[in-house]
Amino acid sequence: MAERTLSPSAYADLVDLGRRLYARALVRREQEPITDPRGQPIGWLLDTRIPMLEGDTFREVGRVLADRVRSRGVQQVAGFGFGAYALVCAILSAPPPPGAPELRGGFIRAQRKPYGRHRLIEGPLCREEPVVLVDDILNSGRSAARAIALLRSDGFQVCGVLTLFNFTWSSGRTRLEAEGLWVDSLLDLNLRDGPRSASDSL
Repeated sequence: MAERTLSPSAYADLVDLGRRLYARALVRREQEPITDPRGQPIGWLLDTRIPMLEGDTFREVGRVLADRVRSRGVQQVAGFGFGAYALVCAILSAPPPPGAPELRGGFIRAQRKPYGRHRLIEGPLCREEPVVLVDDILNSGRSAARAIALLRSDGFQVCGVLTLFNFTWSSGRTRLEAEGLWVDSLLDLNLRDGPRSASDSL
């Protein structure tokens, strides 16, 4: 959502929300031992499950993200992995505007369930309508690309990606936009030289 479409106060409110999320999600190695996927020590990470599993933040983020989904004319969202599940549920919990339809949500499995209904995508999503992939963080874009590939392999049309944070030093956004997808993030972060916000994407 471009800054010019918002009043100064509304823009400031969204920037404040992004910064509060960032502050609550930031974990430093001084607080506890943290490692990268290879098991190597790292200085910091963002654990968005901390703020997103607090009731007030859950509801506030849900309202903001639901508005952004609706502004794109889309009624379906899907998430892949623990970082996305709370976001999907938060979006669905937001009351629709008067006369607007309820949004629908889905969870993406890493592989098709081998029993029961044998589903790859759980939930009431409709293949005839576009889907927005939601996630907490966009970095390299590999996780998002995998989720998009899973959705497409099951017959769904993905139109865009909505995240809380976008790491601007990485190629994730460019990678996804090259596939014809729109990408929207609550806050752009440039943390190469330390955990600080360099710009706000609204």
